[in-house]
Amino acid sequence: MSAVLKPTPKMDLQAFLAWEEQQAERHEFVGGEVFAMTGARATHNTIALNMASSLKQGLRGTPCRTHIEGMKVHVQAVDSVLYPDVFVTCEPVDLTPEAETSKTAPRLVVEVLSPSTAAYDRGLKFELYQRLPSLQEYLLVEADRAHVDLFRRNAEGLWVLHPAGPGATIELASLGLSLTMDQVYEDVDFGVAGAATEAAAG
Repeated sequence: MSAVLKPTPKMDLQAFLAWEEQQAERHEFVGGEVFAMTGARATHNTIALNMASSLKQGLRGTPCRTHIEGMKVHVQAVDSVLYPDVFVTCEPVDLTPEAETSKTAPRLVVEVLSPSTAAYDRGLKFELYQRLPSLQEYLLVEADRAHVDLFRRNAEGLWVLHPAGPGATIELASLGLSLTMDQVYEDVDFGVAGAATEAAAG
């Protein structure tokens, strides 16, 4: 998701779910507040597509399913509804008819960072995701350089950072998969991405 705009007045979760079904745009629901989401840049979409494609291919033949940004994640512990850029769920509860429009048990969540959402993705949104008992890894992917930050929950329940840069391999222990940085950034022109970031900042 590319950006978070000014929140709308507060509503409860059921009212939000009924209201959002009638909206053309997607919205996230956090602490009773509704946040409208804007469209993403081409570089953001390319990275998200690369991640989703690589994960789907690597998980073929397993019970796990890869989802892109149009699918909701319901963080039940805090009554929040979020739209990750990419996520993977492997739990039977997310394969039922009741889970057709939102999932509750992702194992991996991927967010592609943009200037307007980086602080949110690293801060409040990560705090909300941590309330998901199923979540084992949280991957933040930068869009203007080849760098990712992988947070993995250890045996003590603490989140440990595993950064990766150019030429590295990302070990997704939660899924038993390895992805190269070349896979993540295939078809990405950092010159174009950097210029777009500077334009947005200016």
